Amino acid sequence: MATYKEVIKKYSSQLRDITHIPQKEVEILLLSILKQNVIWLHLNMNEQCTCEEKLASLVQKRATQYPIEYITNKASFYGEIFVVQEGVLIPRPETEILVENAEYILKTFDSPKIVEIGTGSGIISVMLALLIDDIQIIAVDINEKALDLAKQNAIKHGVEEKITFIKSDILTSIDEDIKFDMIISNPPYIANDFKLGKNVMYEPSNALFGGVKGDELLEKIIDVTYERKVQYLLCEMGYDQKKPLEKYMQKLPIKSLEFYQDYEKFDRGFTLELKL
Repeated sequence: MATYKEVIKKYSSQLRDITHIPQKEVEILLLSILKQNVIWLHLNMNEQCTCEEKLASLVQKRATQYPIEYITNKASFYGEIFVVQEGVLIPRPETEILVENAEYILKTFDSPKIVEIGTGSGIISVMLALLIDDIQIIAVDINEKALDLAKQNAIKHGVEEKITFIKSDILTSIDEDIKFDMIISNPPYIANDFKLGKNVMYEPSNALFGGVKGDELLEKIIDVTYERKVQYLLCEMGYDQKKPLEKYMQKLPIKSLEFYQDYEKFDRGFTLELKL
């Protein structure tokens, strides 16, 4: 029977064309089976591995570019661990910038009320609930599976009393009398005919593709923000959508509009403040 050290080396070679951190990913898969942490693994590297068959199966699955987050049902975001599952979008590191921008603004409010459109696994709403003491959030999604998962994550992080989850297409199911300080969203913004990598194709298409141009849903969210007289709108967007969205927003009574870039220096989102 091989040791943990030997099996990690053996199966890392099968993931060299899939990831830039093959050894790390094999360790992650191994730890998901063992229900142990990395410190335990490094202390027991020379012990015999009793789960090689199970590990081989998971590595084989990962070798098809199936997302490791769906295999382990875990994703790291903003230093916290969230539950993820197939059928719901996997959190992206660049969305942390969106959360940071929102936190900066929301800390200037007393008891802010916000709505998140397209909550997915709930990472944005849950993180803001953790970061802002007196916040109240309505989180909406059209995907029942996503809402169930988001509720799980809210309970996992002890913020379920701060967030109300509602099935809704944008804000159609939200009472118009409810006033919000901010709308925040990481909506689908990829054009329908854009060819994605195989790994991304395992994720739900309705959380990725935003229409013929890609920014149709973003335009609807911008319109709703103005119609509902919400002061702030913070959104992620596609790397090539700055100019068309800037043009689309020219019709609004804008107090300020700032675009930001992601970690790869691509245009990735904006903060809009309206004159109310």
